[in-house]
Amino acid sequence: MSKFQRFVSTGLALALAFVLSTGLALAAQPVPAGKLNLNSATAAQLVGLPGIGEKLAARILEYRQKAGSFKSAQELMNVKGIGEKNFQKLQGFLSVSEASVRSGESR
Repeated sequence: MSKFQRFVSTGLALALAFVLSTGLALAAQPVPAGKLNLNSATAAQLVGLPGIGEKLAARILEYRQKAGSFKSAQELMNVKGIGEKNFQKLQGFLSVSEASVRSGESR
C-alpha cells in the first residue's frame, strides 16, 4: 500500500469516526424531567424539548405573547412548525397552568 493510499484510508477512517461520534452525541440529547409549563417556559427550556430548536421556541413565545396564555397543550399546534406528529412527541412533556406558576411546580 502506498503512502498516499494509507493517508487517504486514515483520513476516511478519522472522518467516519467523527461523523459517527457526532451523530451519537446528537441522539443522546437529554430528555426533560417532569412537565414543562407552556405558560411560563423560557426559550432555553423549550429548546430542551424533543424536536424544538431555537426558531421554533421563539415562535412559541411569540404566539404566547400575541394570543395570551395557552388554555390547553393542544393549542401548541396553532404554532407554525408544530403539527400533529410533532405534538405527539411533545405531549408527555407539557403542562398548562397559570403563567404565574413556575414550570417546576405542580398544581
